[in-house]
Amino acid sequence: MLYFSRWKTVLIWLAVVLAAFFAFPNLLTKDEAANLPEFMPSQQMTLGLDLQGGSHILLQVDRQDIVKERLESTADEVRRTLRAAGIGYTGLSGTGQVVQVRIRDESRTGEAKEALSDLTDPVSSGLFAGGTLREVTLEEPQPQLLRLTLTDEGVDYRVSNAVSQSIEVVRRRIDELGTTEPIIQRQGDNRILVQVPGLDDPQRLKDLLNQTAKLTFHLVDTSMPVQEAMDGRPPASSEVLYSTDDPPVPYLIRKAVEVSGESLTDAQAGFDQRTNEPIVTFKFDTKGAQRFGQITQQNVGLPFAIVLDDQVISAPVIREPILGGTGQISGSFSVQGANDLAILLRAGALPATLTVIEERTVGPGLGADSIAAGEIAGVIGAIFVVGFMLVAYGFLGLVANVALIANVIMIIALLTVLGATLTLPGIAGIVLTVGMAVDSNVLIYERIREEHKAGRSLIQSIDVGFSRAFATILDANITTLIAAVILFYLGSGPVRGFAITLAIGIVTTVFTAFTLTRWLVAEWVRRRRPKVLPRGLLDRLKGDTRIRFMGIRRFTFMTSAALSVASMVLFATVNMNYGIDFKGGSMIELQSKAEQADIGDIRARLSELNLGDVQVQEFGSPREVLIRVQAQDGGDNAEQSVITTIRSELEDAYDFRRVEVVGPTVSGELARAGTIAVIAALMAILVYIWFRFEWQFALGAIVATLHDVVLTIGIFVISGVEFNLSSIAAVLTIVGYSLNDTVVVYDRVRENLRRYKKKPLPELIDLSINQMLTRTILTSLTTLLALVALYAFGGEVIRSFTFAMIFGVAVGTYSSIFIAAPVLILFKLRPDAFDDAADDKTAPAKSTA
Repeated sequence: MLYFSRWKTVLIWLAVVLAAFFAFPNLLTKDEAANLPEFMPSQQMTLGLDLQGGSHILLQVDRQDIVKERLESTADEVRRTLRAAGIGYTGLSGTGQVVQVRIRDESRTGEAKEALSDLTDPVSSGLFAGGTLREVTLEEPQPQLLRLTLTDEGVDYRVSNAVSQSIEVVRRRIDELGTTEPIIQRQGDNRILVQVPGLDDPQRLKDLLNQTAKLTFHLVDTSMPVQEAMDGRPPASSEVLYSTDDPPVPYLIRKAVEVSGESLTDAQAGFDQRTNEPIVTFKFDTKGAQRFGQITQQNVGLPFAIVLDDQVISAPVIREPILGGTGQISGSFSVQGANDLAILLRAGALPATLTVIEERTVGPGLGADSIAAGEIAGVIGAIFVVGFMLVAYGFLGLVANVALIANVIMIIALLTVLGATLTLPGIAGIVLTVGMAVDSNVLIYERIREEHKAGRSLIQSIDVGFSRAFATILDANITTLIAAVILFYLGSGPVRGFAITLAIGIVTTVFTAFTLTRWLVAEWVRRRRPKVLPRGLLDRLKGDTRIRFMGIRRFTFMTSAALSVASMVLFATVNMNYGIDFKGGSMIELQSKAEQADIGDIRARLSELNLGDVQVQEFGSPREVLIRVQAQDGGDNAEQSVITTIRSELEDAYDFRRVEVVGPTVSGELARAGTIAVIAALMAILVYIWFRFEWQFALGAIVATLHDVVLTIGIFVISGVEFNLSSIAAVLTIVGYSLNDTVVVYDRVRENLRRYKKKPLPELIDLSINQMLTRTILTSLTTLLALVALYAFGGEVIRSFTFAMIFGVAVGTYSSIFIAAPVLILFKLRPDAFDDAADDKTAPAKSTA
C-alpha cells in the first residue's frame, strides 16, 4: 500500500498543481486577473452578497391581482358578446372567481349560452406541456341566470405565464441599471428570485421592481367638476384618479384607454429646452402613432391624461395635433426619476403586481469588513491548528500541515471552477473543514502508533494504519456529507453556501488523507528508511489510559436525561430568541456617520413611528447599531413600508449597512424547512449507520445525536443568542460532527467485538473508548481552536453560528463517550455472547499493547 507507481504519483501531484493553478487568480484583484495571459485561468470565486454587498429580493406574483384582472376581462367579454348578439341582460357582476349575468328574455337564454360558449373553449397549456386546459366553465344554476367560473387550473396557468413574462420584464429593467452579473430566476410556481451583487442603492431597485409600469393615455372627463364627482357619483364611464404631486391632485378620467403603453417603442430621459426641467420623451410604433395622432387631432383644446399605474403623471391640454408619433411626459421629475421612468417604459409593463416577501441587502462596506474578518479568522485559526499539529506530532505534524494546505487550495479551486458562491457561512465551512481534516490525519497517525506498539515493524504499521483507518474515516465523513447534502437541498441562500463548502471540504479531505498524506509518508519512508516513528510533544505527555467510563454511565445517563428534559421544558415555556427568519419582521444594521451612535435618540425617534416592538442595541463597535422591528400585521407589503419609514427617518445621520426583511409568508416556510431538514438528516444518517453497523449502533447514534440537538436548543434558550437560519445550519453541522465522533468510537467497538468475543461488554467499550481517547481529544481541540478563532475574529454576523458550533463540538464529544456507547449496553448488543451478570462488571480493561 506504500508503493506508488509513477503514474499515480504524477496524477496526485497533477491534481494539487491544477488546484493551485485554478485557485491562483483569487489572490489577485479583478483587474489583475482580467489581464492574465490567455493560457492562464482568470475566473475567481463568486462572492456571496454578504461578502461583496448587494441585494437579494424574493418577489411573489400576486395571485389575486391575476384573478381580479381575469374577472374584469371576462365580465367585459360577456358584456361585449351579449351586446353584439343583441341579447338583453341585467345584473352583470363579478365576485371571487365567478361572473354572473341574468338574461332578460328566457327564450333567448339558449342563444346567450351559445354566444358565450367561446369563452369556455380549451386553451393550449404550452408547447412543452402538450395538453389543453379550460379557463372558464359555464353553467345555468337557475333559469335565465348564467354563471361563468374561473377554474383554479386556469388561474394557475395565468399565474405561471405572468411569472415567465415578469422575469423578462424584471431582467430588462435590471439590465438598464448597468449592474454586473445579476441573477434572475424562477423559484417555485409564483416567485422570482432577484440577486444583484454590488448594488449601492437597493431602494431604487425595489422602486423599479414594485411598479407594474402600466402606461395608458386617457381623455379627461370635463362633463362635470372633479369635486362634484368625488362628493356624488361620477359617470359610469369615468373614475377619479390622483396625481403624483404632493399633495395629490384629483382628476376625473375616462376609463376608456385611448392609447396603450404597449405601443411604445422607445422612451428616453431628457430636458425640456424651454424650462430645462427633466422630462421623458417617448415614441410609438406605427399603429400607436396613428391612434395617438387621431386622438390629438379630434380633441384639440381638451386635457389628455398620461396615467402610470393608476396615477396621473401629467394631464396637459392638447394644443395641436401630434402626428409624428412622439411626445413627452413632464411632471416635476428629478433627473433620477426621469431616468427610472424611462427604464420602466422601455422594459415594458409587468402583467401583475410583484410583492417583496423577502429582502436581504448588504452594503459594500459591510461586505468588505466581512471579508476582512473572515480572512483574519481563517488565518488565525489556521495558525492555531498548524502550530498545534507541529507541536503534537513533530515531523508527521508537518506532513499533516502540507496536506491541510493542499486541502484548502483544492477547496478554493473547486469553488472557483464550479462557480459556487462563497458566503460568510461558507468561510465558516472552510474553517470547520480545517478542523475536521486534521481528524483524518490524527486517526491515521494514532492507528500507526497503535500498530507499532503492538509489535509490527514501522513499514507494516504505516501500511496497516492507513488501511484500517480508511473505513473509519469514510464512515465518519459520509455521515457529515449526508447532513451537508440535505442542508443544500432544503436550505437557501448563505446556508446553501455553507453546505456546498462543507461538502467539497469533505471530498477533498478524504482525497488528501489517502493520497497526498500517504504519498508523503511513503516518500519519507523510501528516502530515510526510518526505524522508529518521529516523536512530538504528544509522545512525551501521553500514556495508556484505563479510565472506567462505563462505571459512571448511570450517573451520566441521569444527568443528560435531566438536562434534556430541562431543555425541552425551557423550550416550551421560555420564548427562544427567534430571528426574523422564523418570526418575520425587519432587521437593520446601521453605522453612524459620527464617531458614536446615539442609541437613545434612535429609540426615541423610532418609538414615534408606531412600528410596534422595536429593539435597538449596539452591535460590535460604538458606531454600529442593530435595529429589530417586529412583524407587521399588514402582511408582506407592510414590512416594506417599515424599511422605507425608518430609512427616511435615519438616513441623514446613519449609513444602512445591512437590511433584512422577511415577510410572514417566507418566515413560516423557513421554519418548516428547518424542522424538516433536521428530521430528514437524522433519518438518512440512521439508515446509513443501520446499513453499515447493527441496529443497536444506529439507535445509539440517533439517541446521542438527539441529545446533542436538544441540549444545543437548550443553550440557545438559556443564553438568549438569536436563533436564525444560520443556526439551523449549525445544528445540522453539529449532527454531522457528533455522528463523526460517535462513528469513530463505534468502529473501534465493532473491531474489538471481533477480537475479544468473550470480554464483558462494559469492559470492551471502556477499552475502545480509551484506545480512541487521544484521537477524540485532539480532534475536538483542533476543531475548537478553529471555531474559537472564528468566534473571536469572524464578526458579529456569524457569532451566533459559531457559538452554537463551539457548544456542539463540546457536547458532541461528551455524548460519543457517555451517551452513544452506554446505549449499546442498554439495548443488549449481542446478548448471547455475554453473561447476564457481566453488565455490572467494571474491572479495568487490559491493555492491548
